[in-house]
Amino acid sequence: MGYYDDQDLNREGRGKQKGNRGGMFLAGLLGVVFGAIMIIIALPQLHNLDVLPYSIQPDEDLKETDEAYHNGKTSNVSVDVTTDITKAVEKSSDSVVGISNIRSQSFWGQTESQDQQAGTGSGVIYKKAGNKAYIVTNNHVIEGADQLEVTLADGTKVPATLRGADVWTDLAVLEIDGSSIEKADVAEIGNSDELKAGEPVIAIGNPLGLQFSGSVTQGVVSGVERTIPVDINQDGMEDWNAEVLQTDAAINPGNSGGALINISGQLVGINSMKIAQEAVEGIGLAIPINYAMPIIEDLEQYGEVKRPAMGVVLEDVNRISAYHQQETLKLPKEVNYGVMVRQVVPNSPAAQAGLQEMDVIVELDGEKVESLIDLRKHLYNKKEVNDQMKVTYYRNGEKQELTMKLTDESRM
Repeated sequence: MGYYDDQDLNREGRGKQKGNRGGMFLAGLLGVVFGAIMIIIALPQLHNLDVLPYSIQPDEDLKETDEAYHNGKTSNVSVDVTTDITKAVEKSSDSVVGISNIRSQSFWGQTESQDQQAGTGSGVIYKKAGNKAYIVTNNHVIEGADQLEVTLADGTKVPATLRGADVWTDLAVLEIDGSSIEKADVAEIGNSDELKAGEPVIAIGNPLGLQFSGSVTQGVVSGVERTIPVDINQDGMEDWNAEVLQTDAAINPGNSGGALINISGQLVGINSMKIAQEAVEGIGLAIPINYAMPIIEDLEQYGEVKRPAMGVVLEDVNRISAYHQQETLKLPKEVNYGVMVRQVVPNSPAAQAGLQEMDVIVELDGEKVESLIDLRKHLYNKKEVNDQMKVTYYRNGEKQELTMKLTDESRM
């Protein structure tokens, strides 16, 4: 029986490792030599092939384009960019006109010219009847004008006559010779009641003057049924709440009176104003066409808006001190709203119904009246001339009611 010490085992292991390394080296060397021989044999055959493995044939059109490029040849590419927006603009742009407000100077104020253009705005041809065409614009565009001039879409300038204007809604109607106005030049009236927030709209007008006539800006309806307080007489107090559409389509000075159209090219609003504050961007306002049309029709037909009237001079109760509310008017403590009658016009509906000075109106037809604006909105938006109206009021602390028949405001 033989014995192996640790040294013998180590020597045997090392001998086996040397044998393995030698065999692996010889096999690797033979592989390299064989591979080289195969490449030398294959190269001539590959060289004779028309297409190398996995190669891509060049596209003939691309090849021609590449050759044309290197040879300095070019070709024009025609792209059709007609969209719903361009169709809408094409349909309605000729209905939008420029309006020049011209004021005559006195003899002592003359310089080089007797007449001076005070400002420009926009308008929309909404109707043609016979040889006359009618244009709607804003009251503030034509206010104070001695002469009015309309610039048509083709640049033709024609004199205009003011049919009527309304300060409360900021609308005005002009009349021009319509012999050159075609049917396509008249705006198609849309339905502003169907507008939805997010719906695309387009504003067309003359921002900053006639040099930018027919400018087009695109946006969306940002909000419907907005009310904006308006100070009509510039006394620092709100006299009216204008009912408007809000849009982010750019509306700039000169756009006033222009068209706000929908994607079908229909007139849905009259651009009126924008909120111009340093921290505000993209808030333009337009008068909804459904709200404007009854006003426009009255201005065209009568030269004024036929509105009902009570025949009173009023003041907001919230402008009266708490002391006089309770001690002079004798109002209950919980009644700190309404409108006080300052004066009653003789023979007016209010006088005939028995309304007196210092009466405080708190309801009309059962609807609460908190301010003069509420009273005007109820009167102008919900009542007609010759309508009956129930008035709830306080007199010497007692709540009373009466009914009056409204008359035409122009008769007061």
